[in-house]
Amino acid sequence: MADNDNYNFNEGDYVVYPAHGVGMIEGIETQTIGGMEISLYAISFKQDRMRLKIPVMKAESAGLRKISSTDRIQDALETLQGRARIRRTMWSRRAQEYETKINSGDPVSIAEVLRDLKRSNDESEQSYSERQIYQSALERLAREVAAVEDITEIKACEQLEDILKPGKSPAQKAA
Repeated sequence: MADNDNYNFNEGDYVVYPAHGVGMIEGIETQTIGGMEISLYAISFKQDRMRLKIPVMKAESAGLRKISSTDRIQDALETLQGRARIRRTMWSRRAQEYETKINSGDPVSIAEVLRDLKRSNDESEQSYSERQIYQSALERLAREVAAVEDITEIKACEQLEDILKPGKSPAQKAA
């Protein structure tokens, strides 16, 4: 495990936990649980005022990962500019698929949710649950963009929403 750079986090590293988004490693603690010494990553999620402890041995299976590379974020931003793919299935099934994509922690999947829900917003009013899922996806992606680009979450939200605005060419959106 020590050889695998992806799961060898240090204090102060930004990480992504799929179900909660971007957090920061506060430290590595050792606790005795059931008579065994266990090393735990202590992760704080400032936006949710939450702390989470994950056994170092379970980091990989829990989906804990470093924040995305600039290239991966660029792929997500390009996905936002793409054409919406709204399937004509029942909303409950689509909502479930959107939640699964958001909780995957993958920035491109989250961007797909944003793109699809934003495009449908232009055609008609969004329901309460559509707005909730859209907001959840926007916040999750903005937190990772903010961490990667070293900007505030508010600025990242503005950047994402600007890319999603209709009527702009991809060149204008990227500028």
